[in-house]
Amino acid sequence: MSPWHLDPIYMAGRLMLALILGGLIGFERERNSSAAGFRTHILVCLGSALIMLLSAHGFPEFAKQPGVNMDPARLAAQVISGIGFLGAGTILRNGLSITGLTTAASLWVVAAIGLAAGAGFYFPAILSTIMVLLSLWMLNAVEKRFFSSKRVYLLKIHATRTHGVLNEISSLLERQGVVIIRLSTEEDDRNENEVDLRVTMSVKLPKGMKALLLADEIRELKFITGVYVEYGA
Repeated sequence: MSPWHLDPIYMAGRLMLALILGGLIGFERERNSSAAGFRTHILVCLGSALIMLLSAHGFPEFAKQPGVNMDPARLAAQVISGIGFLGAGTILRNGLSITGLTTAASLWVVAAIGLAAGAGFYFPAILSTIMVLLSLWMLNAVEKRFFSSKRVYLLKIHATRTHGVLNEISSLLERQGVVIIRLSTEEDDRNENEVDLRVTMSVKLPKGMKALLLADEIRELKFITGVYVEYGA
């Protein structure tokens, strides 16, 4: 049987497998409210499988020409580098918080799974999907259990008084065992009657402490008008 021809049923089976495998990973990402979810992962995996089929079996007549050397991996190789723009779109930065790295990595792996399914490497494609799902589920639980205290949080505090406020805030954080990594202040004197103080600080919380509970305690201090929390990656 010619390597440049593939039965349509086998082609449909490979595309269907890519759809299912990409959908499984996309479903997990959708449950975690990621930027790229169910449909995106399906499309990436299905598109990768189609490109792999096109690269390996899409030019039968051209392959018959004398002096032509076909490289079935040449077109498919561009998928891995080309998927970078889509993964970059899922990475977001907000202050110290960087999110979307896991989703970007999952898109890259899904593209590889689609290529494997399109090339007919069923076992590696299915095994990789299982390993990705186990990594996303199990390692997420491990991260929350053992590494949550290492997250960096960004606190933005607004106060209606500048004198003594920083000392009160730092004393409260010291009593709670909070480590201040970085601190900056800004005074807003647009109001003629009073000067507003804006404090921005990066902090690490001790194990077991909730950032929102800490924000409530800071909010109870005198002259504090607002406390905003941004979660780290």
